[in-house]
Amino acid sequence: MSIKVKGFLKDVGGASRVTAARHAAIDNASDKPQPKDFIRDLADALHPAKMEFKVVLIKDTSPTSRLFRLESTSGHIPVFQAGQYINFRLKIGDSLLTRPYTISSAPYEARGEHGFVEVTIRRNRPYLVPDFFFEHVKEGDVLEANMPFGFFYWEPLRDSKNIVAIAGGSGITPFLSMAREIAFGKMKGVHLTIIYGSVNSKDIVLKEELDACEKACKDIKVVHVLSDDENWKGEKGFVTKEIIAKYSGEDPTYMFCGPLPMYNLIAKNLKEMGVREKRFRHDVMNNPVDSTKIPGWPEGNEKKTFKITVVRGVEETVISASGNEPVAVALERAAIPVDTHCRCGECGFCRTQLLEGNIFVSPNGDGRRLMDKEFGWFHACASYPTSDLKVKVPIM
Repeated sequence: MSIKVKGFLKDVGGASRVTAARHAAIDNASDKPQPKDFIRDLADALHPAKMEFKVVLIKDTSPTSRLFRLESTSGHIPVFQAGQYINFRLKIGDSLLTRPYTISSAPYEARGEHGFVEVTIRRNRPYLVPDFFFEHVKEGDVLEANMPFGFFYWEPLRDSKNIVAIAGGSGITPFLSMAREIAFGKMKGVHLTIIYGSVNSKDIVLKEELDACEKACKDIKVVHVLSDDENWKGEKGFVTKEIIAKYSGEDPTYMFCGPLPMYNLIAKNLKEMGVREKRFRHDVMNNPVDSTKIPGWPEGNEKKTFKITVVRGVEETVISASGNEPVAVALERAAIPVDTHCRCGECGFCRTQLLEGNIFVSPNGDGRRLMDKEFGWFHACASYPTSDLKVKVPIM
């Protein structure tokens, strides 16, 4: 069956009419260049390549976590979704680093004259970037960053209005952002239940802020599950499938953010519960600090040291790399700029060309396209050298 819009001849000749009209518009246009490209301006406003943020408030949110409130020095903060992250560019010693942190404030708080974003960083083990924020960043400092990034947010066309958020440790940050947005009335009709696993009641990250959201809005419920607190009156132990089922309600979308070992447990629990894949969404899974815990890890590689020849244009630089560190970390340590964002291989910003040598690619969040796999491209943040390498990176 055919459908005629303006008749057969007019429909068939439509393309030529459009082409003729385009040529006529070009011929009749002014020879003066357009002073503004409105599409380019809109794209830059939504996804600025570089921003500067002033630290206006630092506040402890538990014995091991600290909140940093940031205001844009230009006054503009791009629109973002609750659950997305900001990516910092940091100069620490001789290293050039980028690190992502999920925004813990709500999108509505970024609007207005003194709009802001907040990140909450936990320092529960020796690690370079949290150390830097805790020991060196102070109120009044200006940090370089860009945003927003990530796909871990509620989407009404895909997700249920009953969200069951499962969090561990600092993985609570995207769900606080959602809770604040719901409490402010910006996610109408959404009910959020947060099942939050912590060790003890003295070190629950952002507890006061969560309590305030729960008190302010009947559509928010927070269930704390403590693994090592004998005096705790609520749920104890680990987040089991019995606890998840107890607080799930009808037709939920499950969302998870937390450490990899907890993810493995939750994924197993939800599978045993018969939860469909489309109803289980999780934030990016960072690779463990102990690389030997990565599935398929080449035994003994963590004890080896390799050379990486880095090609940038006509320049070649040789650097050393440990077998237990991603290629991106070796580049950063050598102060060679590499544009990483997610730090787990999902986003593709650190896409790098492998010219010679062999690598191990972590299966956790491997976001490479099939064509990239065939033609030797890899994501430097989630790939480890297993021999001397020659790689080509873009000039930044």
